[in-house]
Amino acid sequence: MSTEKDSELYTVMHARKSVRVYDPNYKISQKDLEEIIQEATTAPSSSNLQAWKFIVIQDDKTKKELRTIANNQEQVETSSAVIAVLGNAEMYKNVEQIYTQNVEEGYMDEATKDLMINNTNRTYPFASMETRKNIATFDAGLISMQLMLVAKEKGFDTVTMGGFDKVKFAERFELPEHIFPIVLIAIGKAAAPAYGSSRLPLKDIVQFI
Repeated sequence: MSTEKDSELYTVMHARKSVRVYDPNYKISQKDLEEIIQEATTAPSSSNLQAWKFIVIQDDKTKKELRTIANNQEQVETSSAVIAVLGNAEMYKNVEQIYTQNVEEGYMDEATKDLMINNTNRTYPFASMETRKNIATFDAGLISMQLMLVAKEKGFDTVTMGGFDKVKFAERFELPEHIFPIVLIAIGKAAAPAYGSSRLPLKDIVQFI
C-alpha cells in the first residue's frame, strides 16, 4: 500500500500551484494540449453526459483580446494557451451517441443502454435551464481539476480564472445560447514561483457522525 511520501499522485497534487507569471516565449504544442484534455475527459459527469466543451486559445492576437474581457489578467496573454471550459446545457442530446459507444466498447449491454437513454430523455429535457446549467457547472469543476493535475504531471503550470466577463466572452466567441463559459485555465511554463497557500484544519471543515 502506497503512502503519501511515495505516491506519484500526492506528489503531483502538492506540486500543483496557481501560477500567474508565465514565460511568454514558451509554447505548448497542440498535440500536448490535446493529450491533456483527452486524459482529463476521464473525469466523471452526471449520467456520463459529459456536459463540457472547450475552446483552446493559442493565437496571440486573440489572447490579447481575451485579456480585456478577463479583467486585464496578465497570464491570459503570457501563458502558452488559455483553455476556456464551457458548459453544455443541452447535454442530453448526446445521450444516444454516448450510450451507443458504451455498448460498442463493451461497457454495457443493449438493455442497459436503452434504459439509460429512456431515463435521460424522461428527465433532462424537462429540467429547467438553471438546473441543467448547475449540472454542467459542477461537471466542469470536476474536469477542470483533473485537467490541471494532468497538466502538472506533464510538467506544465496552470491557473483557473473565474473573473471574466462571461457575457462578452460568449459574444466574442459566438456561443449559442445553450453553450456558456464557466472558467478559463491559463497553461504554460512558470517564469516565477507560485505563492504557497494554507488550508483550514480538518476540525474546522469536517464533521464525522
